[in-house]
Amino acid sequence: MGMQIREVRPARRAVEVSLHSHIRGLGLDERGEPLRVAEGIVGQIEARRSAAVVVELVKQGKFHGKGVLLVGPPGTGKTALAYAIARELGEDTPFVTLHASEVYSLEAKKTEVLMRAVRKAMGVRIREVRKVYEGAVREVKVAYGRHPFNPYLRIPREARITLETKDDSLTLTVGEEITSQLLRLGIKRGDLIWIDAETGHVHKVGRVKGVEKAKYYDIDVWGTAEELPKGPVKKEKEITRVFTFNDLDVAVASQRISLIGFLGVELEREIDEEIRRTVNSQVKKLVDEGRGELIPGVLFIDDAHMLDLECFAFLAKVMESEFSPIIIMATNRGMTRIYGTDVEAPHGVPLDILDRLLIIPVKPYTRDEIREIVRIRSEEEEVNLSNEALELLADLGVKYSLRYAIQLLRPAGVMAAKKGRSEVRAEDVEEVSKLFIDTKRSIEFIKEFEEKLLK
Repeated sequence: MGMQIREVRPARRAVEVSLHSHIRGLGLDERGEPLRVAEGIVGQIEARRSAAVVVELVKQGKFHGKGVLLVGPPGTGKTALAYAIARELGEDTPFVTLHASEVYSLEAKKTEVLMRAVRKAMGVRIREVRKVYEGAVREVKVAYGRHPFNPYLRIPREARITLETKDDSLTLTVGEEITSQLLRLGIKRGDLIWIDAETGHVHKVGRVKGVEKAKYYDIDVWGTAEELPKGPVKKEKEITRVFTFNDLDVAVASQRISLIGFLGVELEREIDEEIRRTVNSQVKKLVDEGRGELIPGVLFIDDAHMLDLECFAFLAKVMESEFSPIIIMATNRGMTRIYGTDVEAPHGVPLDILDRLLIIPVKPYTRDEIREIVRIRSEEEEVNLSNEALELLADLGVKYSLRYAIQLLRPAGVMAAKKGRSEVRAEDVEEVSKLFIDTKRSIEFIKEFEEKLLK
């Protein structure tokens, strides 16, 4: 069965402030040398210099069969460094985080969990010239009919929609499927849309001013386009979309779901290898024809010392495969047992796997670096810190940990708001540091009340 790439829509990502959302790259100067603070990343000059070499190897296509291992204490920015590598490779480079413990799922085999993560970290950029109907909605009318099984229920049957540009106007009569999309997207007068002439997919772009009888609001979530588009309504349009290999796997698998699975009685928990081979061959064809471009992403596996021999062997095979993301692992362990065995190895990683990895040491931050990171995070999370509060948080970061200092930001903001202030002061930080203790103090607490705690 052929693969219908045109039928796939990438999932829309929710916009949120994540722990590393402020990082935009490795922060390199024009010579490729790391700046002390740049693109949201702070310090770790030597580690970033090593990461820059990795990025250059990837761009030159000379990283096949290799991986990266980030080694350092907790809270030293290993995840941030991996994320920075992905952003340095490109804005649309997939970045997938997997904690090693996630592979031990009860619903799927270890290798299946790893393979899904690998496929999510591989992307393909597809450029297509499609026939579309594009313009501002001047009028839309929906016709309803009776439901085939419920005579009291009316359902949308078809719609007549008029699209216009500066140079053209066209009225289309569309069927039930496109009508349902128009209703789901809330299409109304003044909306700028385009409809794929082949698949019938409706895409809402924004709003256009000046359409007769259209209603406008002072604040519109779709924004406002000032002018009507030019040219004919029916046109050829170049469309660029990025899909992950997992998107394509799921799309092909959905075409093969049995009736039982479709009704929800029995759903396939693993994707058949034949489906993945089909996707691979179709992607190769797209690339060979010049219609697609591979985007190797980053698969970041945290706490890699929790992987067992089977997982490491699988990852070694992936590194040698034709379609492989950049695999970056991280650990905070020294000499420790390989998970599930009595064999000790550096970082809990088998020696034959270590030979494939470029090991990058990540050192603890200095006080000035901790202060700068806290300042950047406070801006990202919109917490207004006084100078005294910032200095106190830097001290707490040195004394306890960077993560602890960052975790106090929002509670301190809540504390200041309760007192009617928008600015967080040192007294707010002191107060929340007493309410929420760090790991060291929690151990002291346990020792103090050891006799009263349950064994």
